[in-house]
Amino acid sequence: MTAKLEHANYTVTDPDATAAWMCDLFGWQVRWSGASKNGGHTVHVGTPEQYVALYKPAGQTLAPKDDTYETAGGLNHIAVTVDDLDAMEGAIRAHGFVTGNHGDYEPGKRFYFHDTDGIEYEVVSYA
Repeated sequence: MTAKLEHANYTVTDPDATAAWMCDLFGWQVRWSGASKNGGHTVHVGTPEQYVALYKPAGQTLAPKDDTYETAGGLNHIAVTVDDLDAMEGAIRAHGFVTGNHGDYEPGKRFYFHDTDGIEYEVVSYA
């Protein structure tokens, strides 16, 4: 039996805004949006098979997390695959995100960027 990742759920300051740039850049769609745990708001964005759940608790100002690479349970990054790494990097930069940490090692080429919440994303191409 093989397991397949269906979704990841993480906290952001503005689920609708995060979902909007993900739809724009990654070609994803909002699968569901609505009230969620403890009066919060969640947006499910992705493909018909896989998605990320973007959660914001009700009435709270969210503090940034310490370095996730040194925090037990920290989310280090989310990775997406693309066919055209250069085109995606241009689109990400056009959205105002700064790219960096470019790597060309097996398997594939990649770069990283952080969103407005400080969440790190890896963009990789195996082409």
